[in-house]
Amino acid sequence: MKILDRSVFVGPSVHAHFAVIRLTFDLGKLEEWPSAKIGKEFTDALVAALPGLQNHGCSYREEGGFVRRLTEDDGTWLGHIFEHVVIELQQIAGTEVTFGKTRGNGEYGQYDVVFQYKQKDVGLEAAQVALRLLHHLLPAELAPEGSQDSDYNWKEERDSYIRFAQRRALGPSTLALIAAAEERDIPWSRLNRYSLVQLGHGKYGKKIQATITSETTHLGVELASDKEETNKLLGDLGLPVAKQCLVYTKREAVRGAQRIGFPVVVKPLNANHGRGVSINMHDDESVALAFENAQQHSRAVIIESFLSGLDHRLLVIDGTLIAASKRVPGHVIGDGKSTVEELVAEVNKDPRRGIGHSKVLTRLEFDVQAERLLSQAGYNQDTVLKKDQLFYLRSTGNLSTGGTAVDVTDVIHPDNRNMAERAARSIGLDICGVDFLTEDITVSYKVGGGGICEVNAAPGFRMHTAPSEGTPRDVAGPVMDMLYPPGSLSRIPIASITGTNGKTTTSRMASHIFKNAGKVTGLTTTDGVYIDGHLTVSGDMTGPASAGIVLRDPKVEVAVLETARGGMLRRGIAYRQCDVGAVLNIQSDHLGLKGIDSLEDLAKVKRTVVEIATDTAVLNADDVHCLKMAEHTKSEHLCYVTMNSSHPLVRDHIKAGGRAVVLEQGMGGHMITIYDKGQHIPLMWSHVIPATIDGRALHNVQNAMFAAGICFSMHVDLEEIRHGLRTFDTTFFQAPGRMNICDDHNFKVIMDYAHNPSAVKAMTNLAQSLETKARRIVVVSAPGDRRDEDVKEIANIIAGNFDKYVCRRDDKLRGRESDEIPMLLRETLLAHGVASADIEVIPDEQAATQAALEMAEQGDLLMVFADAIARTWKQIQDFQSDGKGEQNESAQAHTVDLGEYIDTSLLGLDDNLEMVRDDRGVRLVSNEESD
Repeated sequence: MKILDRSVFVGPSVHAHFAVIRLTFDLGKLEEWPSAKIGKEFTDALVAALPGLQNHGCSYREEGGFVRRLTEDDGTWLGHIFEHVVIELQQIAGTEVTFGKTRGNGEYGQYDVVFQYKQKDVGLEAAQVALRLLHHLLPAELAPEGSQDSDYNWKEERDSYIRFAQRRALGPSTLALIAAAEERDIPWSRLNRYSLVQLGHGKYGKKIQATITSETTHLGVELASDKEETNKLLGDLGLPVAKQCLVYTKREAVRGAQRIGFPVVVKPLNANHGRGVSINMHDDESVALAFENAQQHSRAVIIESFLSGLDHRLLVIDGTLIAASKRVPGHVIGDGKSTVEELVAEVNKDPRRGIGHSKVLTRLEFDVQAERLLSQAGYNQDTVLKKDQLFYLRSTGNLSTGGTAVDVTDVIHPDNRNMAERAARSIGLDICGVDFLTEDITVSYKVGGGGICEVNAAPGFRMHTAPSEGTPRDVAGPVMDMLYPPGSLSRIPIASITGTNGKTTTSRMASHIFKNAGKVTGLTTTDGVYIDGHLTVSGDMTGPASAGIVLRDPKVEVAVLETARGGMLRRGIAYRQCDVGAVLNIQSDHLGLKGIDSLEDLAKVKRTVVEIATDTAVLNADDVHCLKMAEHTKSEHLCYVTMNSSHPLVRDHIKAGGRAVVLEQGMGGHMITIYDKGQHIPLMWSHVIPATIDGRALHNVQNAMFAAGICFSMHVDLEEIRHGLRTFDTTFFQAPGRMNICDDHNFKVIMDYAHNPSAVKAMTNLAQSLETKARRIVVVSAPGDRRDEDVKEIANIIAGNFDKYVCRRDDKLRGRESDEIPMLLRETLLAHGVASADIEVIPDEQAATQAALEMAEQGDLLMVFADAIARTWKQIQDFQSDGKGEQNESAQAHTVDLGEYIDTSLLGLDDNLEMVRDDRGVRLVSNEESD
C-alpha cells in the first residue's frame, strides 16, 4: 500500500463544504484481499490498537457499524479501513472529526480517500501513522517488502502522534472561542501555527491569540506580566495582596524571605502556567533552591509572603465575573498497599486525562517538581502511602500540570466577586484571571482573610469549560458578545464568480460598480489582487490564498472574488459561504486535466459557488449545465440571466415573482432589463456600455448583465449600477487582456486573452461584426496542456473568418514540442481550405506578434490572442507604424444576432429535465438519480 497523491482543501470543494484531505491510495496486490479474507486476527488486532473504531457507525449509522463491515461477508477493502483509522487517530489526539469517504478512481487497486481535518499537518501525519499501523498488522506474507519494522511499538507511535498533534493544535481556550464564534455565525481563520486567529471578515475583522483579543490593551498585559507592579497597584487600591520583593540573586532571595517572614512563595517575575513557582518555603536552603528553579524562567524573581488557603481562579470578562474555579494541585491518595508510582498510574487511567490538552484533564508526570516534593517529604516513587493519605505532586493547581478544578461560581461571596472585578478593571484587562487564595470562597475576604497572589492576562478557559466537578461554564460566549455585540456585523458581502469564460471581466465590472458606489472593494482576478482599485499582489490570484488576502484586509467592505476551476480543484474555496454565487457558463476548457473529462464534471466543480451561496445564486439560463445547478443551491433567491427574451423557464420564473436579468429587443436596440418580485425594471441600453463596443461585443453584453444581476442582488442602487457600467471600458488599465483595443496605428489592433474555443469564438464573432476596409489578421495559439481536439476546434472557429493567420505557441510548452501547437493549428487550417500562403508559423510569441504588426496595413483589423498580456500590449503600443488610425465610428444602436448566445434546445426541454416551481421561482430539476 502506498499514497500516490494528496490534495489539501482549505474549505468548500467538490468533496465537502468544509476542510478535507484527499489522498490517492494504491492497494497494489491487496486489492484482492478484503478484511474478511485477511482474517480475524487482523481485525481483532486493529480494534485492540484503536478501540474507538467500535464507535464508528459507517454506512450502518449506528455504533459498531464499521466493525460489522470489517467482518460481514467479504469484509471491506483496506482503502476504506485506512479512512476510518485516519479519522480515529485524529479523534484520540483530541480533534473532533467524523467525515470520510472512499471511492475507487477507475484505476485497478486505486482509491480516492477523503477525510476531514482541523489542522493540515495533523491530518497528513495521521495518514502516515495509519499506513504504518496497517502495514504492521498485516500478515507478513501480505505486507509490502520493507514495510514491517521489527522495532515497531504501537504505544510509542500513538503517544508520539498525540504529542505531535498537540504541538500543532489550537489550545482548549482558543477552541472554546472558535466554537462560540461558530454558534454566532462569525467566520474565523487561523493565521499561524499557533493560536493567532482572525474573527470576522474585512472591516469587521478582529484577532485573538488564545484569550488575548484585539480589545486587550498592551498596557494591561504589561502590568499583569509585572507581578511586582501589579502587587503595588492593587495594594494601593486597598485590595488584599501579599507582601513582596523583587530579587536578582540567591543572596537577595534569602534576605528578602527573612525580611518578609517565612513561609514564602518564590516565583518568576513574568512566567505563566505555574512554571517555576515554589510555595510554602520554610527556610533559607529551600528558598535558595526555589530561586534557582525560578531563574530558569525569568532573570528577576519575586519573593512574597505565603498566603494559606485554597487556590481559586476568578475569571472576569469585560468587567464582570463570569466564572470561579477552585484549583487543586495534582495529587494521589494512598490505599495502604500501592506505591506512589502505582497510584499515579491509576490516576492516569481516568479517561478524562490525556497528553497535554488533548482531554479535559492532563496526565500526572514525574518531573523535577514532583521529585522535589517527594524528596522533601522523605519519599520516592516506591513509597507506599498510608490509606487515605493525601500527597501533592505539584505546588500549584494548574490543569496543565495535572491539577483538577471544581466550579464554585454559584457560591462565591459578593465581596470576593466585587474584589475580582475591581482588580481586573484597575489593571485594564478585558479578559482577566485573578488568582485568589482563601480557605473558603463563600466567606468575604474582609472576614475570612486571603489575598490576590496574581492577575493574569490570557487566562486559560479549560478549568471553566470542563471542570473536574461542578457546572461547566460558557466563558467563551461573553468574549464573543464583547467583541461582536448582538446585532453587530462580522461578515462583509461576498460575491463569488466562476464560469469558463467572462469571469474576470464580470468580476472587474462588479468591482467597478461597488467602487463607484463608495465601497472599499477587494477584488481577485487572474492578474492580481486589488484593494480599493490598487494592485497589491500580481499574478493569477483566483484561488483560496488570494481570497484570504481580501477577507483579512481591515479596509475591505465588499469582496468580489473570481473563483477559478484550478483553485477549487487544488485547494477548494477559502470561505464557507458567500452572499452571491454566480456561474456564467460551462464550456469546453481544461478538459482531460485533474480528473475533469466532461462538461458535466466541470459543472460539478464550478457549482460549488452556488452551493455555498446564502442569498442569491446567479445562473446563466442560456446554458443547460448552469440551469441544472439551481436544484443544488440553498440560496434564498435565484437570479437567471438570459439573452433570450422568450426563454420559457425564465418567463415562468418571472411570473412566479422570481428575479432575472433579460436582454430585450426595443426600438432603440437591446435593453438590459431586471425583473424582481413582479417589477419590470429597464436598466440601460446595451450599446451605451463602452465595453460592448456599441453592443457588438455580445460576450461583454452578457458579462454586463451578470455584473448587474450580482450587484442588484447585493442591494446596490440601480443608478449606481448604471453609472458603473457606463464608466467601465476595456482599456488595458481597467481590463488587461480583455478585448483591449489599440487605435494608435493606421490599423486597429484588438488584444485578448482568449485561450479556449468558446472565448475564441466570441472574439471571432466580434471581428466579423466590426467593419473593416481591408484585411482581418489573427495571431492565434492554444495552451499546451489542452487536448488536441480543443486545439483543432480553435482552428476550426477562425478558419475562413480571417485573411491572414499567424500561428504561435505560448512561452510555457506544458508538455508539448516547441512547434507542436502552431503546426497542429496550421494543419487544421489547411484542412479547412485556408491557403498555405495565408498561414505563417512563428512559434515565439514576441516574434509572431511583431510579424503580424509589420504585416498589417492601413485599414486592417489585427486580432491578437495573447498569453503574456503585459508584454504583448507593450509591444503593440511601442510598435512604430507609418500613420495614425482613423477615429472609431460614432456610437449608435445596432441590431445584433443573438443566435450564438441562445441555446434553442431549451425551448423544448428534453425528457430528463422538468420545471419545478417553489418559493424562489422556477428551476430545472433532473429526473435522473442524482450522483
